[in-house]
Parts: sequence; structure tokens; C-alpha cells
Amino acid sequence: MEKIIDLTLIQLASAYIFVVILLVIVKIKGIAREKEILIGSIRMTLQLILVGYLLSYVFENSNPFYTLFIIAVMEVFAVFNIYKRVKKELSLKLKKVIAFSIVVGTLVGQFYFVLVVLRISPWFEPRYFIPIAGMMIGNSMTGISLGVERLLDGFISKKNLVESALMLGATPQVASRDIVNSSFDAAILPTINSMVGMGIVFLPGMMTGQILSGISPLIAVEYQIAIMLGIVGCVSLTVFVFVQMAYKTFFNKYCQLNI
Repeated sequence: MEKIIDLTLIQLASAYIFVVILLVIVKIKGIAREKEILIGSIRMTLQLILVGYLLSYVFENSNPFYTLFIIAVMEVFAVFNIYKRVKKELSLKLKKVIAFSIVVGTLVGQFYFVLVVLRISPWFEPRYFIPIAGMMIGNSMTGISLGVERLLDGFISKKNLVESALMLGATPQVASRDIVNSSFDAAILPTINSMVGMGIVFLPGMMTGQILSGISPLIAVEYQIAIMLGIVGCVSLTVFVFVQMAYKTFFNKYCQLNI
């Protein structure tokens, strides 16, 4: 195995020239984003440093409670990030569906991947479980965010069509089928596009990191294929659970549209 390149503080600091370039560009263009870029860069740096120290401790002190606690924190942040991303007002029922779908969907995907695909022992090994959970939760969070937006837009823009279908005797499931299918499609499209372009258009971060650390590209490819398939399955399951439950929150007990 080749020697790993250990970046010095000076080398790492030199990478921030790209942030400076971005600041110069937005300044020239007159785009008022300087504050957001600076805050984002500082937050990213501090958060990653904190996570680095935290993971170093957790990796050295493998414990199922540590692993499950970190996963729980990630799930909670994912749920609240979805609430924050969606600009429209969410009903309490819809918020519950969002939380339920992302927690159940991602946990099922994570445990299947760890226990069946990787067959890690012990199952709670944080060096594997936490990074995998992060990728699956992050992609599922993006998927549900897109699904929520499309679902809300669909019921608002097609309200008359849904109500007409209900008056003609259609069930809520049939009346909202096109909206639900469109929401599912919009939610999984970014994941599908990533899968299509992977390997030719770009090399994913995990695979690049493994190659830079000295691992054989063929081994890195094997892991990346497995991870990508796991992400696709996890996002699909999470979004499917969401859309199948979410559309029901737009109807009352009398099968009337309540928006």
C-alpha cells in the first residue's frame, strides 16, 4: 500500500484560496452572498473538526450505545432540516409522516446493508456503521425534501382536478395517484442521475477518499458500487413510505380534500 499523503496545516490552509476566488467572483458580479459564503466556510470547518475528534474517540471506544446515539442525533437533525428546507407550512400530520418515513426507511436500509451486505461483526462497529448511515440519511433527507415540495405543489395546483375526481366517486388514493407518482419521481431523480453519471462524469467522494488513502481502485470500486446500490434502495424505500402515507394527510375522514 502506498504511503498516505498527510496534509499539513499550511497545505490545508492553501485550499481556502478557492473560497477567496468565489468571494471575488460574487463581489465582481454584485451578488450579495459574501456573508453566507464566509459563514458556510467557517461552519463547515468547525463542524468537521468537531466531528473528526468525536469520531476518533468513538472509533477507539467502540460501543453500541455511542453508535446508536450518534445515529439518533443524525436522524433528528435530518428531520428538522427537512422541515426547514420546505418553505410552505406543514401540517402536524405531515410532519409526523416525514419523521416516521425517514427514520424507519433509513434504519431498515442501514441494518440490512451492515448485516447482510457487509456482514460486519460486531454490527455496531462505528467505523462502518456511522459513515454508511450518514450517506443514507443525507440522501434520503434530500429525497424527502424534494418529495414534500412536489407533493404540496401538486395538491395546490391540481386541487380542482382532485376534487372533481372525488365528486365522480374516486377514492383519495385514485384521485391523488398522479400527484403521488410525480412526487416519487421527483424525489428519486437526483439519486438516479448520480448513479448514471458515476464513474464517467465524476468519481464519488467516498471512492476518491479510498484511492487517495492508498487502497486499490478495484477495491474502492467494489465498495462504491455496494454503497451506491444501498443509497438507491434506502432513498427509494424512504420516499415510497413517505408518499404512500403523506397523501392521506391531505384528506379528512370523509375523504374530502382539506387544503
